[in-house]
Amino acid sequence: MRQPNPRMTAASLAGAVDLSALRSSSPAAAPAGGGPAGAPTPAAAGNSPYVIDVTEATFQNEILQRSLQTPVVIDFWAEWCQPCKQLSPVLEKLADEAGGAWVLAKIDIDANPRLAQAFRVQSIPFVMAIVNGQPVDAFAGVQPEANLRQWLAAVVKAAGGEAELPADPRLADADDKLQAGDLDAAEAAYKAMLAETPNDANATSGLAQIALMRRLEGIADGRAVLEAAEAAPDDLAAQTLAADVEFVSGLAEQAFARLVTLVKRTFGDDRNKVRTHLLELFAIAPPDDPVVNKARRDLTNALF
Repeated sequence: MRQPNPRMTAASLAGAVDLSALRSSSPAAAPAGGGPAGAPTPAAAGNSPYVIDVTEATFQNEILQRSLQTPVVIDFWAEWCQPCKQLSPVLEKLADEAGGAWVLAKIDIDANPRLAQAFRVQSIPFVMAIVNGQPVDAFAGVQPEANLRQWLAAVVKAAGGEAELPADPRLADADDKLQAGDLDAAEAAYKAMLAETPNDANATSGLAQIALMRRLEGIADGRAVLEAAEAAPDDLAAQTLAADVEFVSGLAEQAFARLVTLVKRTFGDDRNKVRTHLLELFAIAPPDDPVVNKARRDLTNALF
């Protein structure tokens, strides 16, 4: 995942955050409706029950206690912080979409300096996930929405949650266009995703599928393609088209082997074309497929 700033791991967070003083000294908010002592009470920001404003006085209940049942994502912000005004609305939207799979806690660092100090916040926006009363992951800076969705899904998974976060609507729209056969519209949608989130694996895979579909347009007899490739082993176009036919016929291992062999036998621009073609097929295949993993190793050996 591409990040403007390196994310901190749970291991690095363990020694960086001291919540003991806050646990012992922060007064707990009174439970609403006469509920049991220690139960978190909602202090919703705006109209969302999943976005809450947190202060030093409510920290114990709204973050530590709440995180024992639901992951809490803390958004450290300040009124003067322009990047915060970019990131916070996206987090709030995603919290609403999640429908309670996690809760967004907003902390104004100017109004709550002790909290910022306890979490050693050095720059904002700064976002931290709390699960079972402990920080599990964090990042600094503005993030693309697609990256936020991936990060939040990992947080929910770390908490043992089974509820899936809503899919990226941009991806759903592009996939729908692809399924409908509108290749031009699907291509434009995937490219728009990549413009916003470079190296997005889903968008890259979508574009690779479109390229494959276009290469195979008008191919009525796959056997004829394979026979033509057998008759012309040095014809790059014939060989790469044969690999496409094998790939869509469920013979991915043969397709990969054909292209790796071609990489070994070519040089310069021709080799680069074959390598790029192979990488496109890798992008379409499941990333954890052992056939793909083996072919990647074979490609590396062929190149170096």
